Amino acid sequence: MSKSKGPPRRAGKQDVRQASRVPHILHIHSTFSPGGKELRCVQLINAFGAKARHTIVSAEPDQLGAAKRIRPGIAVTLQPDFPALKGLPTPGRLQKLAKAMRGYDLVLTYNWGAMDAVMAHTLFSEAFDLPKLIHHEDGFDESELVKRKQRRTWFRRIALGKSSGLVVPSSVLEEIALVEWQQPLGRVKRIPNGIDTGAFAAKPKTDAIPRLLKRPGEKWVGTMAGLRPVKNLPRLVRAFAAMPDDWHLIVCGEGPDRARIEAEIDRLELNDRVHLPGIVDDPAKAVGLFDIFALSSDSEQFPLSVVEAMAAGRPVVAPEIGDIARIVAEENLPYLAAAAEEGAIAEALVALAGDAKLRDRIGKANRAKARAQFDADRMIATYRRLYSSAMHGFDL
Repeated sequence: MSKSKGPPRRAGKQDVRQASRVPHILHIHSTFSPGGKELRCVQLINAFGAKARHTIVSAEPDQLGAAKRIRPGIAVTLQPDFPALKGLPTPGRLQKLAKAMRGYDLVLTYNWGAMDAVMAHTLFSEAFDLPKLIHHEDGFDESELVKRKQRRTWFRRIALGKSSGLVVPSSVLEEIALVEWQQPLGRVKRIPNGIDTGAFAAKPKTDAIPRLLKRPGEKWVGTMAGLRPVKNLPRLVRAFAAMPDDWHLIVCGEGPDRARIEAEIDRLELNDRVHLPGIVDDPAKAVGLFDIFALSSDSEQFPLSVVEAMAAGRPVVAPEIGDIARIVAEENLPYLAAAAEEGAIAEALVALAGDAKLRDRIGKANRAKARAQFDADRMIATYRRLYSSAMHGFDL
Protein backbone atom coordinates (compact mmCIF):
# COMPACT_ATOMS: atom_id res chain seq x y z
CA MET A 1 0.00 0.00 0.00
CA SER A 2 1.48 3.37 -1.00
CA LYS A 3 1.83 6.11 1.59
CA SER A 4 0.42 9.60 1.20
CA LYS A 5 3.06 12.26 0.63
CA GLY A 6 1.03 15.07 2.16
CA PRO A 7 -1.37 15.74 5.02
CA PRO A 8 -4.72 13.95 4.90
CA ARG A 9 -7.42 15.78 2.95
CA ARG A 10 -10.13 17.26 5.13
CA ALA A 11 -13.69 16.62 4.17
CA GLY A 12 -15.23 19.75 2.73
CA LYS A 13 -18.83 20.89 2.99
CA GLN A 14 -19.64 19.30 -0.38
CA ASP A 15 -18.24 15.93 0.77
CA VAL A 16 -20.34 16.04 3.96
CA ARG A 17 -23.48 16.91 2.01
CA GLN A 18 -22.87 14.10 -0.49
CA ALA A 19 -22.17 11.58 2.25
CA SER A 20 -25.64 12.24 3.65
CA ARG A 21 -27.56 11.70 0.39
CA VAL A 22 -27.70 9.47 -2.66
CA PRO A 23 -26.97 10.70 -6.19
CA HIS A 24 -29.81 11.90 -8.38
CA ILE A 25 -29.53 10.59 -11.95
CA LEU A 26 -31.45 12.06 -14.88
CA HIS A 27 -32.32 9.63 -17.71
CA ILE A 28 -33.35 11.18 -21.04
CA HIS A 29 -34.82 8.60 -23.44
CA SER A 30 -36.10 8.64 -27.00
CA THR A 31 -38.90 6.42 -25.65
CA PHE A 32 -39.39 4.42 -22.46
CA SER A 33 -41.63 1.76 -23.95
CA PRO A 34 -40.31 -1.76 -23.17
CA GLY A 35 -37.40 -2.51 -25.50
CA GLY A 36 -33.75 -3.48 -25.29
CA LYS A 37 -32.23 -0.22 -24.07
CA GLU A 38 -35.18 0.59 -21.80
CA LEU A 39 -35.12 -2.83 -20.11
CA ARG A 40 -31.35 -2.58 -19.64
CA CYS A 41 -31.90 0.81 -18.00
CA VAL A 42 -34.50 -0.74 -15.68
CA GLN A 43 -32.12 -3.61 -14.94
CA LEU A 44 -29.44 -1.15 -13.84
CA ILE A 45 -31.86 1.00 -11.82
CA ASN A 46 -32.98 -2.15 -9.96
CA ALA A 47 -29.36 -3.23 -9.42
CA PHE A 48 -28.36 0.15 -7.95
CA GLY A 49 -31.32 -0.04 -5.58
CA ALA A 50 -31.27 2.49 -2.73
CA LYS A 51 -27.84 3.82 -3.79
CA ALA A 52 -29.42 6.25 -6.29
CA ARG A 53 -32.63 8.03 -7.12
CA HIS A 54 -33.76 8.59 -10.68
CA THR A 55 -35.78 10.91 -12.90
CA ILE A 56 -36.88 9.51 -16.26
CA VAL A 57 -37.88 11.67 -19.22
CA SER A 58 -39.17 10.30 -22.54
CA ALA A 59 -39.33 12.14 -25.86
CA GLU A 60 -42.61 10.24 -26.28
CA PRO A 61 -44.36 11.21 -23.03
CA ASP A 62 -47.00 8.49 -23.30
CA GLN A 63 -44.42 5.74 -23.87
CA LEU A 64 -43.39 4.86 -20.31
CA GLY A 65 -44.33 1.18 -20.10
CA ALA A 66 -40.85 -0.02 -19.11
CA ALA A 67 -41.24 1.77 -15.77
CA LYS A 68 -43.63 -0.97 -14.64
CA ARG A 69 -40.61 -3.25 -14.25
CA ILE A 70 -38.79 -0.98 -11.78
CA ARG A 71 -38.79 -2.61 -8.36
CA PRO A 72 -41.14 -1.13 -5.75
CA GLY A 73 -39.39 1.09 -3.24
CA ILE A 74 -36.83 2.57 -5.62
CA ALA A 75 -36.99 6.37 -5.78
CA VAL A 76 -38.10 7.22 -9.34
CA THR A 77 -39.82 10.29 -10.79
CA LEU A 78 -41.49 9.77 -14.18
CA GLN A 79 -41.94 12.47 -16.82
CA PRO A 80 -41.60 15.64 -14.74
CA ASP A 81 -42.16 19.10 -16.19
CA PHE A 82 -39.34 19.03 -18.73
CA PRO A 83 -38.78 20.92 -22.01
CA ALA A 84 -39.83 19.07 -25.18
CA LEU A 85 -37.11 16.86 -26.65
CA LYS A 86 -38.47 17.33 -30.17
CA GLY A 87 -38.22 20.48 -32.25
CA LEU A 88 -35.72 22.63 -34.08
CA PRO A 89 -32.39 22.87 -32.22
CA THR A 90 -32.55 26.65 -31.81
CA PRO A 91 -30.28 28.31 -29.22
CA GLY A 92 -33.24 29.29 -27.08
CA ARG A 93 -34.69 25.80 -27.01
CA LEU A 94 -31.32 24.19 -26.31
CA GLN A 95 -30.73 26.65 -23.48
CA LYS A 96 -34.02 25.58 -21.88
CA LEU A 97 -32.97 21.94 -22.14
CA ALA A 98 -29.63 22.74 -20.53
CA LYS A 99 -31.24 24.61 -17.64
CA ALA A 100 -33.50 21.59 -17.00
CA MET A 101 -30.40 19.42 -16.43
CA ARG A 102 -29.18 21.53 -13.48
CA GLY A 103 -29.25 20.03 -10.01
CA TYR A 104 -28.62 16.42 -10.98
CA ASP A 105 -25.46 14.46 -10.25
CA LEU A 106 -25.30 12.65 -13.61
CA VAL A 107 -27.18 12.88 -16.92
CA LEU A 108 -27.68 9.72 -18.99
CA THR A 109 -29.02 10.09 -22.54
CA TYR A 110 -30.19 7.39 -24.92
CA ASN A 111 -30.28 7.21 -28.75
CA TRP A 112 -30.98 9.85 -31.38
CA GLY A 113 -34.22 11.00 -29.76
CA ALA A 114 -32.20 12.49 -26.88
CA MET A 115 -29.45 14.05 -29.02
CA ASP A 116 -30.78 17.61 -28.67
CA ALA A 117 -30.24 17.28 -24.93
CA VAL A 118 -26.68 16.10 -25.60
CA MET A 119 -26.07 19.15 -27.81
CA ALA A 120 -27.56 21.44 -25.16
CA HIS A 121 -25.20 19.96 -22.58
CA THR A 122 -22.15 20.49 -24.80
CA LEU A 123 -23.07 24.11 -25.55
CA PHE A 124 -24.07 25.21 -22.04
CA SER A 125 -22.43 22.81 -19.57
CA GLU A 126 -19.90 25.39 -18.39
CA ALA A 127 -22.33 28.31 -18.29
CA PHE A 128 -24.82 26.39 -16.13
CA ASP A 129 -22.33 24.18 -14.22
CA LEU A 130 -24.02 21.01 -15.45
CA PRO A 131 -23.18 17.51 -14.23
CA LYS A 132 -21.31 15.10 -16.47
CA LEU A 133 -23.22 13.39 -19.28
CA ILE A 134 -22.87 9.86 -20.65
CA HIS A 135 -24.65 9.00 -23.90
CA HIS A 136 -25.85 5.54 -24.97
CA GLU A 137 -26.42 4.47 -28.59
CA ASP A 138 -28.15 1.16 -29.26
CA GLY A 139 -28.97 1.38 -32.96
CA PHE A 140 -30.83 3.28 -35.65
CA ASP A 141 -34.44 3.96 -36.53
CA GLU A 142 -36.00 3.25 -39.92
CA SER A 143 -34.67 6.47 -41.43
CA GLU A 144 -31.03 5.36 -41.09
CA LEU A 145 -31.24 1.67 -41.88
CA VAL A 146 -29.67 1.75 -45.33
CA LYS A 147 -27.48 4.81 -44.96
CA ARG A 148 -26.74 7.14 -42.10
CA LYS A 149 -27.96 10.69 -42.60
CA GLN A 150 -25.04 13.07 -43.08
CA ARG A 151 -26.80 15.82 -41.13
CA ARG A 152 -27.22 13.51 -38.15
CA THR A 153 -23.61 12.36 -38.40
CA TRP A 154 -22.34 15.96 -38.21
CA PHE A 155 -24.78 16.73 -35.39
CA ARG A 156 -23.56 13.72 -33.38
CA ARG A 157 -19.89 14.67 -33.91
CA ILE A 158 -20.49 18.11 -32.42
CA ALA A 159 -23.05 17.16 -29.76
CA LEU A 160 -20.89 14.42 -28.24
CA GLY A 161 -17.89 16.76 -27.95
CA LYS A 162 -18.07 17.20 -24.16
CA SER A 163 -19.70 13.94 -23.13
CA SER A 164 -17.88 11.87 -20.53
CA GLY A 165 -18.64 8.65 -22.34
CA LEU A 166 -20.39 7.12 -25.34
CA VAL A 167 -21.65 3.62 -24.54
CA VAL A 168 -22.44 1.13 -27.32
CA PRO A 169 -23.36 -2.56 -26.97
CA SER A 170 -21.92 -3.92 -30.23
CA SER A 171 -18.66 -3.95 -32.16
CA VAL A 172 -20.53 -2.63 -35.23
CA LEU A 173 -21.65 0.48 -33.34
CA GLU A 174 -18.22 0.85 -31.79
CA GLU A 175 -16.66 1.13 -35.25
CA ILE A 176 -19.33 3.62 -36.38
CA ALA A 177 -18.68 5.76 -33.30
CA LEU A 178 -14.93 5.78 -33.86
CA VAL A 179 -14.87 6.17 -37.66
CA GLU A 180 -18.07 7.93 -38.76
CA TRP A 181 -18.73 10.01 -35.65
CA GLN A 182 -14.99 10.57 -35.09
CA GLN A 183 -15.15 10.05 -31.35
CA PRO A 184 -11.88 9.58 -29.45
CA LEU A 185 -10.99 6.06 -28.39
CA GLY A 186 -11.08 6.95 -24.70
CA ARG A 187 -14.68 8.21 -24.91
CA VAL A 188 -16.21 5.14 -26.60
CA LYS A 189 -17.09 2.28 -24.24
CA ARG A 190 -18.38 -1.02 -25.63
CA ILE A 191 -20.41 -2.81 -22.96
CA PRO A 192 -22.23 -5.94 -24.19
CA ASN A 193 -25.74 -6.36 -22.86
CA GLY A 194 -26.25 -8.92 -20.12
CA ILE A 195 -29.18 -10.64 -18.44
CA ASP A 196 -29.95 -12.73 -15.37
CA THR A 197 -29.28 -15.99 -17.19
CA GLY A 198 -30.39 -18.09 -14.23
CA ALA A 199 -33.89 -16.62 -14.35
CA PHE A 200 -34.41 -18.12 -17.82
CA ALA A 201 -33.49 -21.68 -16.81
CA ALA A 202 -36.74 -22.52 -15.02
CA LYS A 203 -39.45 -24.43 -16.91
CA PRO A 204 -42.21 -21.93 -17.78
CA LYS A 205 -45.88 -22.42 -17.04
CA THR A 206 -47.98 -23.26 -20.08
CA ASP A 207 -50.17 -20.17 -19.51
CA ALA A 208 -47.30 -17.71 -18.95
CA ILE A 209 -48.20 -15.68 -22.04
CA PRO A 210 -51.43 -13.65 -21.74
CA ARG A 211 -54.47 -15.09 -23.52
CA LEU A 212 -52.55 -18.16 -24.69
CA LEU A 213 -52.17 -21.73 -23.45
CA LYS A 214 -49.58 -24.08 -24.87
CA ARG A 215 -51.22 -27.46 -25.26
CA PRO A 216 -49.38 -30.80 -25.21
CA GLY A 217 -47.79 -31.52 -28.58
CA GLU A 218 -47.95 -27.92 -29.83
CA LYS A 219 -44.77 -26.39 -31.18
CA TRP A 220 -44.11 -22.66 -31.18
CA VAL A 221 -41.92 -20.24 -33.06
CA GLY A 222 -41.79 -17.13 -30.92
CA THR A 223 -40.45 -13.60 -30.86
CA MET A 224 -40.49 -10.66 -28.46
CA ALA A 225 -40.20 -7.22 -30.02
CA GLY A 226 -41.75 -3.82 -30.25
CA LEU A 227 -44.17 -3.90 -33.17
CA ARG A 228 -42.30 -1.26 -35.15
CA PRO A 229 -41.40 -1.11 -38.85
CA VAL A 230 -37.69 -1.70 -38.16
CA LYS A 231 -38.56 -5.14 -36.75
CA ASN A 232 -40.20 -6.10 -40.08
CA LEU A 233 -42.51 -8.66 -38.50
CA PRO A 234 -44.62 -9.10 -41.66
CA ARG A 235 -41.47 -10.72 -43.07
CA LEU A 236 -41.49 -13.22 -40.21
CA VAL A 237 -45.16 -13.99 -40.84
CA ARG A 238 -44.38 -14.72 -44.51
CA ALA A 239 -41.40 -16.91 -43.58
CA PHE A 240 -43.51 -18.79 -41.05
CA ALA A 241 -46.08 -19.63 -43.73
CA ALA A 242 -43.73 -22.41 -44.92
CA MET A 243 -43.86 -24.18 -41.53
CA PRO A 244 -45.76 -27.45 -40.92
CA ASP A 245 -49.37 -27.13 -39.83
CA ASP A 246 -48.71 -28.19 -36.23
CA TRP A 247 -46.54 -25.12 -35.59
CA HIS A 248 -47.74 -21.75 -34.26
CA LEU A 249 -46.11 -18.31 -34.42
CA ILE A 250 -46.29 -16.17 -31.25
CA VAL A 251 -45.44 -12.47 -31.66
CA CYS A 252 -45.19 -10.85 -28.22
CA GLY A 253 -45.15 -7.06 -28.06
CA GLU A 254 -47.08 -3.93 -28.97
CA GLY A 255 -46.50 -0.99 -31.25
CA PRO A 256 -47.58 1.02 -34.28
CA ASP A 257 -46.98 -1.78 -36.80
CA ARG A 258 -49.65 -4.11 -35.38
CA ALA A 259 -52.18 -3.37 -38.15
CA ARG A 260 -49.64 -4.12 -40.89
CA ILE A 261 -48.75 -7.44 -39.23
CA GLU A 262 -52.42 -8.37 -38.85
CA ALA A 263 -53.04 -7.54 -42.52
CA GLU A 264 -50.29 -9.96 -43.55
CA ILE A 265 -51.73 -12.65 -41.30
CA ASP A 266 -55.14 -12.15 -42.92
CA ARG A 267 -53.70 -12.16 -46.44
CA LEU A 268 -51.93 -15.49 -45.86
CA GLU A 269 -54.94 -16.93 -43.99
CA LEU A 270 -52.85 -17.79 -40.93
CA ASN A 271 -55.25 -16.44 -38.30
CA ASP A 272 -55.53 -19.81 -36.57
CA ARG A 273 -51.76 -20.25 -36.26
CA VAL A 274 -50.31 -16.75 -35.72
CA HIS A 275 -51.02 -15.01 -32.42
CA LEU A 276 -50.36 -11.48 -31.15
CA PRO A 277 -50.94 -11.67 -27.38
CA GLY A 278 -49.41 -8.28 -26.55
CA ILE A 279 -46.64 -7.42 -24.11
CA VAL A 280 -45.20 -10.06 -21.82
CA ASP A 281 -44.22 -8.41 -18.55
CA ASP A 282 -41.53 -10.94 -17.62
CA PRO A 283 -39.77 -12.60 -20.58
CA ALA A 284 -37.93 -15.00 -18.25
CA LYS A 285 -41.24 -16.69 -17.49
CA ALA A 286 -42.27 -17.08 -21.13
CA VAL A 287 -39.36 -17.43 -23.58
CA GLY A 288 -38.90 -21.08 -22.66
CA LEU A 289 -42.32 -21.84 -24.16
CA PHE A 290 -40.87 -21.20 -27.61
CA ASP A 291 -39.32 -24.15 -29.43
CA ILE A 292 -37.54 -21.76 -31.81
CA PHE A 293 -36.84 -18.07 -31.26
CA ALA A 294 -36.94 -15.90 -34.40
CA LEU A 295 -36.14 -12.35 -35.45
CA SER A 296 -36.77 -10.71 -38.82
CA SER A 297 -35.48 -7.19 -38.15
CA ASP A 298 -33.96 -4.85 -40.69
CA SER A 299 -31.59 -3.53 -38.02
CA GLU A 300 -30.29 -4.84 -34.70
CA GLN A 301 -27.08 -4.28 -32.78
CA PHE A 302 -26.98 -6.44 -29.65
CA PRO A 303 -30.55 -7.69 -29.18
CA LEU A 304 -31.27 -8.71 -25.61
CA SER A 305 -34.08 -10.94 -26.85
CA VAL A 306 -31.53 -13.20 -28.57
CA VAL A 307 -29.50 -13.55 -25.38
CA GLU A 308 -32.70 -14.28 -23.44
CA ALA A 309 -33.63 -17.04 -25.89
CA MET A 310 -30.13 -18.49 -25.60
CA ALA A 311 -30.33 -18.47 -21.79
CA ALA A 312 -33.63 -20.36 -22.09
CA GLY A 313 -31.85 -23.00 -24.18
CA ARG A 314 -33.48 -22.19 -27.51
CA PRO A 315 -32.13 -22.11 -31.07
CA VAL A 316 -32.26 -18.74 -32.82
CA VAL A 317 -33.25 -17.93 -36.40
CA ALA A 318 -32.40 -14.36 -37.36
CA PRO A 319 -30.83 -12.17 -40.04
CA GLU A 320 -27.05 -11.93 -39.73
CA ILE A 321 -27.02 -8.26 -38.72
CA GLY A 322 -25.32 -6.28 -35.98
CA ASP A 323 -23.48 -8.55 -33.55
CA ILE A 324 -25.93 -11.48 -33.75
CA ALA A 325 -23.35 -13.80 -35.37
CA ARG A 326 -20.95 -12.99 -32.51
CA ILE A 327 -23.64 -13.56 -29.88
CA VAL A 328 -25.01 -17.02 -30.77
CA ALA A 329 -23.11 -20.26 -30.26
CA GLU A 330 -21.12 -21.67 -33.17
CA GLU A 331 -23.66 -24.47 -33.58
CA ASN A 332 -26.37 -21.86 -34.25
CA LEU A 333 -24.50 -20.01 -37.01
CA PRO A 334 -25.87 -22.04 -39.97
CA TYR A 335 -29.39 -20.89 -39.04
CA LEU A 336 -28.68 -17.18 -39.41
CA ALA A 337 -29.87 -15.71 -42.69
CA ALA A 338 -28.17 -13.11 -44.84
CA ALA A 339 -29.75 -9.72 -44.16
CA ALA A 340 -33.18 -9.29 -45.77
CA GLU A 341 -33.21 -12.81 -47.28
CA GLU A 342 -36.75 -13.86 -46.43
CA GLY A 343 -36.38 -17.25 -48.08
CA ALA A 344 -33.33 -18.07 -45.96
CA ILE A 345 -35.28 -17.33 -42.78
CA ALA A 346 -38.03 -19.70 -43.94
CA GLU A 347 -35.50 -22.42 -44.80
CA ALA A 348 -33.85 -22.16 -41.39
CA LEU A 349 -37.20 -22.37 -39.62
CA VAL A 350 -38.26 -25.43 -41.60
CA ALA A 351 -34.91 -27.16 -41.02
CA LEU A 352 -35.13 -26.71 -37.26
CA ALA A 353 -38.82 -27.61 -37.18
CA GLY A 354 -38.03 -31.04 -38.59
CA ASP A 355 -35.31 -32.03 -36.12
CA ALA A 356 -36.01 -31.92 -32.38
CA LYS A 357 -32.56 -33.32 -31.51
CA LEU A 358 -30.91 -30.54 -33.51
CA ARG A 359 -32.99 -27.91 -31.71
CA ASP A 360 -31.96 -29.41 -28.38
CA ARG A 361 -28.25 -29.53 -29.28
CA ILE A 362 -28.17 -25.92 -30.48
CA GLY A 363 -30.21 -24.79 -27.49
CA LYS A 364 -27.76 -26.35 -25.03
CA ALA A 365 -24.81 -24.70 -26.78
CA ASN A 366 -26.59 -21.32 -26.74
CA ARG A 367 -27.39 -21.64 -23.04
CA ALA A 368 -23.78 -22.46 -22.18
CA LYS A 369 -22.49 -19.43 -24.10
CA ALA A 370 -25.09 -17.09 -22.57
CA ARG A 371 -24.09 -18.17 -19.06
CA ALA A 372 -20.39 -17.85 -19.78
CA GLN A 373 -20.37 -14.50 -21.59
CA PHE A 374 -23.61 -12.57 -21.16
CA ASP A 375 -24.60 -12.82 -17.52
CA ALA A 376 -25.85 -9.57 -16.01
CA ASP A 377 -23.35 -9.42 -13.17
CA ARG A 378 -20.46 -8.56 -15.50
CA MET A 379 -22.46 -5.88 -17.32
CA ILE A 380 -23.79 -4.30 -14.11
CA ALA A 381 -20.32 -4.12 -12.58
CA THR A 382 -18.98 -2.33 -15.67
CA TYR A 383 -21.79 0.24 -15.69
CA ARG A 384 -21.44 0.72 -11.95
CA ARG A 385 -17.77 1.65 -12.35
CA LEU A 386 -18.45 3.93 -15.34
CA TYR A 387 -21.28 5.88 -13.73
CA SER A 388 -19.52 6.17 -10.35
CA SER A 389 -16.39 7.53 -12.01
CA ALA A 390 -18.46 10.35 -13.55
CA MET A 391 -19.86 11.48 -10.17
CA HIS A 392 -17.34 12.90 -7.72
CA GLY A 393 -17.89 11.52 -4.24
CA PHE A 394 -20.55 8.94 -5.10
CA ASP A 395 -20.18 5.19 -5.42
CA LEU A 396 -23.00 3.12 -6.88
